[in-house]
Amino acid sequence: MSRCVTQRVLARDSQALSSTVKLMARKKPASAKQRKAQLQLKRAVKRGDVEPEQLPQPKSRRHLHSRSAATTEGASSAIAAASARRLQSAFVKLSPALLERSKVLAARVHLTRPVPSAAAVWSVHSGRIDEGIEGEMRASMSCMRRPKWRYEMTKKEVEKNEEGVFSQWLAKTDAIVEEWVKLAEEDAQSRVKKGPDEEIETEGDEMPKSPTIFERNLEVWRQLWRVTELSQILLILLDSRCPLLHIPASLSSYLSTLPQTRLILVLTKVDISGPERANAWDAYLRTRYPTARVVQVEAYIQTASSEGATERKRRFEPHIPQTFKERLVQTLKEVHQGMLVPPERIRDDEAKVKNWKPRVKLEVDWDAVLKAGPKSSVPRDGRDHGVDEALDDDEAREPDYLTIGLIGQPNVGKSSLLNALFGTTKVRASKTPGKTKHFQTLFWTPDIRLVDCPGLVMPDLVPLEMQVLSGILPIARMPALPLCIAYAAQLLPLERILGLMHPSTSSPAPADKRTWREGSRQTEGTKTVEAPWTAMDVMSAYADKKGWVTAKAGRSDINRAGNASTSRLTFFCDNAVLRALAEGKIRWAFWPPGSEAAAIDQPGNGIWIPAAEGYDDDALSDSEDERDEEEGGNEDDDDGDDEEVTIVSSDEENDGMAAKFGRFALLGGDDADDDSNQSESGDDSDNSE
Repeated sequence: MSRCVTQRVLARDSQALSSTVKLMARKKPASAKQRKAQLQLKRAVKRGDVEPEQLPQPKSRRHLHSRSAATTEGASSAIAAASARRLQSAFVKLSPALLERSKVLAARVHLTRPVPSAAAVWSVHSGRIDEGIEGEMRASMSCMRRPKWRYEMTKKEVEKNEEGVFSQWLAKTDAIVEEWVKLAEEDAQSRVKKGPDEEIETEGDEMPKSPTIFERNLEVWRQLWRVTELSQILLILLDSRCPLLHIPASLSSYLSTLPQTRLILVLTKVDISGPERANAWDAYLRTRYPTARVVQVEAYIQTASSEGATERKRRFEPHIPQTFKERLVQTLKEVHQGMLVPPERIRDDEAKVKNWKPRVKLEVDWDAVLKAGPKSSVPRDGRDHGVDEALDDDEAREPDYLTIGLIGQPNVGKSSLLNALFGTTKVRASKTPGKTKHFQTLFWTPDIRLVDCPGLVMPDLVPLEMQVLSGILPIARMPALPLCIAYAAQLLPLERILGLMHPSTSSPAPADKRTWREGSRQTEGTKTVEAPWTAMDVMSAYADKKGWVTAKAGRSDINRAGNASTSRLTFFCDNAVLRALAEGKIRWAFWPPGSEAAAIDQPGNGIWIPAAEGYDDDALSDSEDERDEEEGGNEDDDDGDDEEVTIVSSDEENDGMAAKFGRFALLGGDDADDDSNQSESGDDSDNSE
């Protein structure tokens, strides 16, 4: 009897001990490096660069449900990854020699101080080569146009024809850009003074000539074709800080092939450029493009809860002031009425006028457009509104709605304007360029359909640095930071804006170890010479001011100073010079060509627009939850990581090889992006903060 009791007690104690051990079991610890590797692998699987690993077989029935859910999730992720790969933006990769040379010269080339007043006026030409030669080269550039096709052609035949024409267009455009850079380098070398040892002297140094960047993915160009074919009115969005940058000769040439489409130029971010510069650009564009209408808009308003807060804690929501909305609607109304009138070429022929019918909807309730709100985006019938009406068999039938398309370069404010028109978040808008992956349609009212096009970097003879400064290209992984900082510092007095102290004055003066007789030490009469600034001095001084040093050597972290693009993993919340310039936290804007340089603001400011209340250093700080201004939208998205961009070199492009980085991770860098760990659900990019 006692033996049985003893066995039962031992069995009970053994079971209790086993349960305790199970409760005490902990996960295997992992280092920060291992967790980073796991995160990078997860992103690579989601992008489709790496095949997902085989899931382990379930050990019991309770794992069957989780296994099925994981399989479904993996299949949907594979489909999303395949779709995203087709719309990866592709750009040319900068050469290592250019990057290395820019670092060396950034520490040698002195910045012009004070900034000349002429720098505040936008120049139609780059100033690198002769204006006549550059004008001819720019006139020969064009956007990729859709080749002609016939209804009897199959889909594969159409795509093959488009690919062949695109390869020819790409080779032609690359040749123009290469020739432009070559002539610029030769012209710069002819002005350089050389010493006895044939080394370039500091006095004659110039920063290297960078190429220009343009879209190299055919699938992205197909998005533009689709939007222009669907639209009866096109809104060309231009950043009011430098509008001519966003409507190059290549885009003008492309739009000239759309005679049936009416154009409206929309100046965005006028709250950053200010009314004086915006009005000056308005008048200039009306003179330069007499057949197009020009409208100014704002897309954001500060929330009531953040009034009185610092720049870092301010929050904005989509909103267009009623005055701007009325002007935009009135312009659309006038353009629509003009489309109901027969063209001049047939007005004198009564027979043609009698048979002529407008290709747009005849009646539009414009009062409803002014009162349109967040719930006005439902069409009035159950038709397939994604069908191209231009392809309908019955061409004489009146369209059911007026289609308005929005096109422009990345980060110009297309999706932000859409959100402002609806008064709520309909599509995603972010500070990172290139958020819109696919064109999307929204109904403003039952009579008006809006089409949002992904941003395309149009071909033009514009330096890479200007594209970065205006926010067309991303800064997060820009390797040519010294080159971009040097370019920006020639246009703005960055050291004065940031309140920097020259690095040479931060160290104490060397002690005077000479022997002096009593009363004979000289303490007066010494002259203080102001040290000249370089781009490297600006980055070093800002890094010293923020206390940023490298981990090993303890030197000033100039890369982080030039671009403090950070992620949630490291919890860095500081943005820096280039990001603040691109996002408008440091306000700047050009004056239109022909403006009197002597009458422009205060001398020495360049394109800088000083704030009325003075400079706030918090403007360069960005809180963790401010990375994406708006969340939401009607477009399917992945986990929230940024889109992908493919960086190709000329040799790799011929071989079909490409190096892949994060979305718009232009020209190199690691995989950590500032938007990597956020859930997002919509499209496009802009900030008018």
